[in-house]
Amino acid sequence: MRRRHALVVGSAVATVLLASASSPVVLVPPDRAPSASPDCGRPVAKSAGGVWECTFADEFSGRELDTGRWAPMLTSGTGVVTPECRVASEDNIAVEDGALRLTVRREAAPLTCTTPAGGYVTEYTGGAVTTYHRFAQAYGRYEIRARFPGATVRGLHGAIWLWPQSMAYGDASGEIDIAEFRTSYPDRVTPFLHYDMGREDTPVTNNFCMVERPEEFHTYLLEWTPSTITISYDGTVCLATTWHPAAPLARPAPFDQPFAMILNQGLGIRTNTVDPEQTPLPSSMYVDYVHVWS
Repeated sequence: MRRRHALVVGSAVATVLLASASSPVVLVPPDRAPSASPDCGRPVAKSAGGVWECTFADEFSGRELDTGRWAPMLTSGTGVVTPECRVASEDNIAVEDGALRLTVRREAAPLTCTTPAGGYVTEYTGGAVTTYHRFAQAYGRYEIRARFPGATVRGLHGAIWLWPQSMAYGDASGEIDIAEFRTSYPDRVTPFLHYDMGREDTPVTNNFCMVERPEEFHTYLLEWTPSTITISYDGTVCLATTWHPAAPLARPAPFDQPFAMILNQGLGIRTNTVDPEQTPLPSSMYVDYVHVWS
């Protein structure tokens, strides 16, 4: 039985249709194993002693998306309703010049964007990829080097985030947003922790993580343990916290289950709604690499 949820992404509520926790949505079946064993490069020491073990790595050094590691996250397969239609076109998702390119664009004519619950009309398409049903992990160190679109007018929204693999706690399964960039606030990047997707929860955040020139490459880092979540940008801590889950859960829930990664570039909502006359389109987010350790 399917249930309708509110997917809260950095206070930007979209409609999403998800299966119950016992029957998770399958986005795109994996068509091959990852092309190589993970190699995160240099050894990284843990603050408590020992060395992190590399569990996932992609340098985007090939000519196409490694579909053993990533799947296009499509509106037609997930039911996530955003202003743009998430599609798998090479215009929206591509690997080129050693980076993953995710692009939001205005199409020549409106299109009907299909979802499991129906369809809607939009002029825009966007790019999103996920490790859902390919790689998911509870706890660890996540390092992503990325750059967001160079725009200073409202309308664009890029994100690096984690979503539960199986929704083990239903609506209260949580969400970890490592970095969200809205061009309505072009001088900062924002982290969020969400607890309850079934309502407008009060996220843990820091809206004052100033990043000089987000359109240049920066390193976005999450360190997630059974007791703390720390998010840093270029080595500067932006958010360091324990968490207080929605009742009746108790810590370490909900952040004690495997989460998958999502990278996406799309359009904003509310105060960051696209301006058809001024928002620069097409616009792209680039990801240089993704490294994960446990």
